[in-house]
Amino acid sequence: MKLAILGAGAWGTALAVNFAPRHQVTLWARNPEQIAIMQADKCNTRYLPDVNLPPQLQLSSDLNDSIANADAIIVATPSGAFRSTLSKIADKVGTTPVIWVCKGFETGTMKLPHQIANETLNAATPRGALSGPSFAKEVAAGLPTALTLASEQTATLALASQLHNHHLRVYTSTDVIGVEVGGALKNVIAIAAGISDGLHFGYNARAALISRSLAEMTRLGHKLGGHTETFMGLTGMGDLILTATADLSRNRQVGLRLAAGMSLEAILRDLGHIAEGVTTTKEVEQLAQQLGVDMPIVHAVYQILYQGVAPKTAVEALLNREPKAEVVE
Repeated sequence: MKLAILGAGAWGTALAVNFAPRHQVTLWARNPEQIAIMQADKCNTRYLPDVNLPPQLQLSSDLNDSIANADAIIVATPSGAFRSTLSKIADKVGTTPVIWVCKGFETGTMKLPHQIANETLNAATPRGALSGPSFAKEVAAGLPTALTLASEQTATLALASQLHNHHLRVYTSTDVIGVEVGGALKNVIAIAAGISDGLHFGYNARAALISRSLAEMTRLGHKLGGHTETFMGLTGMGDLILTATADLSRNRQVGLRLAAGMSLEAILRDLGHIAEGVTTTKEVEQLAQQLGVDMPIVHAVYQILYQGVAPKTAVEALLNREPKAEVVE
């Protein structure tokens, strides 16, 4: 199968490295200088410096050439570049399936990726989301990983069997909304978990935080049309546990450093990578208020990131909430 992967960040590069031994893969980046450096170094020095690029992997900064005659296109750009990337290819892809791996709500519109795709792509273009608990570094290294390909179209779901391999299990789902909500919310909760651990609140607190965050995720997901079973699976609970507990998580690192007293600006500068949870928090806070969904943990993260509330103060406010029955709805 001929694959075009758009976006040469850590995740796009990891997928390209994973798929290249079995497929004809072209990895595209918009910056010709980045491609030239990757070709010379035979690795993505900025995002995955310890991973060698397979010799058969094609690198390109020519978008039209990259997607020409592709059997499938995987968009691996950051969420902020998703709409503009789709706009550039919309009139060229025809019936070629387009799959995205970005996670989050669009800044300023509170829209999920599938909504952006529906607004941008032609109706005849098959589409879907690929998501799940996965760090780029481990996918590139060939460590066992399981993902979910979500789509309402048979033509897109059929790609799961071709993307599936010994190191990468690909399940299918028709609940695109649930898969995307899980992928977006887990980044916000990872910031909260990092704050809790950075304040040395212990494992009990972390477990409670993750459990109650899953309830918040499910409440919002239900309101938007997602299914409960999705949030109990790979793209809900699975991705949440991974991102909230593992130090490879950029969003968790944001929380740990906030707890240590660093400013958000300094944290994002030092990370050198995009932490999607930072921008997603603002959109989810606004969406929850509009929909009347109770999301106290998300609200606490929002206060810390955007209202200058000290991490310890925000957590104490959470702990001092009135006791209530443990419910999801």
